[in-house]
Amino acid sequence: MQTLDHDGRTTAYRATRPDADGPVALYVHGSGATHRVWAAQYGARGPSHPAAALDLSGHGDSEDVDAGPGPDTLDAYARDVVAVARETDADVLAGNSLGGAVVLRVALDTDLDPEALILAGTGAKLAVHEPLREWLADDFERAVEFLHGDDRLFHDVGERAGERSKSQLLATGRAVTRRDFLTCHAFDVRDRLGEIGAPTLAVVGEHDSLTPPAYHEYLAETLPNGAYAEIPDAAHLAMAERPDAFNRAVAEFLGSVDT
Repeated sequence: MQTLDHDGRTTAYRATRPDADGPVALYVHGSGATHRVWAAQYGARGPSHPAAALDLSGHGDSEDVDAGPGPDTLDAYARDVVAVARETDADVLAGNSLGGAVVLRVALDTDLDPEALILAGTGAKLAVHEPLREWLADDFERAVEFLHGDDRLFHDVGERAGERSKSQLLATGRAVTRRDFLTCHAFDVRDRLGEIGAPTLAVVGEHDSLTPPAYHEYLAETLPNGAYAEIPDAAHLAMAERPDAFNRAVAEFLGSVDT
C-alpha cells in the first residue's frame, strides 16, 4: 500500500501495472468496504490498463475524517478520490454503490475532469431501506446479515467469500458503515446528470436488489454519453462475484471511448 497526505489526513491506496498501456483507472469502493473489493480489477486478472484503488477515509488503512453523514462525508470522500486521482494520473474513475455517488460528486463538483466514468451497482439516487437504517443504528450484526441475504451483495456466493465480506464490514465498524449508508440515503443528483459529459458505463449485476438494473438503465438513458451493461448471475458486487464478465464489459467500454 502507498499513502498520500492531503486535507489534513492520510489516504492509503494501491497502484498496479504502471507501465501497462491504456488509461489509468481509479476504483472507489462502497459502504463499509475497502480497496480490496476491487482486487479482481486492479490485480493480475483485471483489465490490462494501469489501475489504482483507494481506501476512503475511515476505511482500511486510511485515516478517518470528522464529518457527519450526508454532504460533508460525500465531500470528504470526493477529496480523497481527487487527491489519489491526481497522484496516479487517473483518467477513468470507477465507483461501486457509495463509490459511484462519490465518483458522480467528483465529476459534478470538483475541477477534476475524468475522461470516462464507470458506475457499478449504484444510482443517481440511493435511498436506503428504512429497517436497514434502523439496524445500522442499533443491531449492526443484523444489518450485516441482511446485506448478505439472497440477491443483495451477492447472488450466489460461497461460504468463504461470504464470511470474508462480513468480516470486512465488521472490521470497518458500525459508526463508519452507518455513516456511509446514511450518506447514500441523502444522495440524489437526478436533476444534474445532464451536466456530466464524460462517457459513462452503468454496469449492474442481473440480480442486484440493492441498486436494481432499472437504476442503471436510468443512468444510461439520462446521461448525455451513457452506456449500459448487465452482468449475468451476479448481484450488487458484480465486480467481485463475476469478475471475468465484469472486466470484459469494462474493457469493451474503454475500448469504445477515446481515453
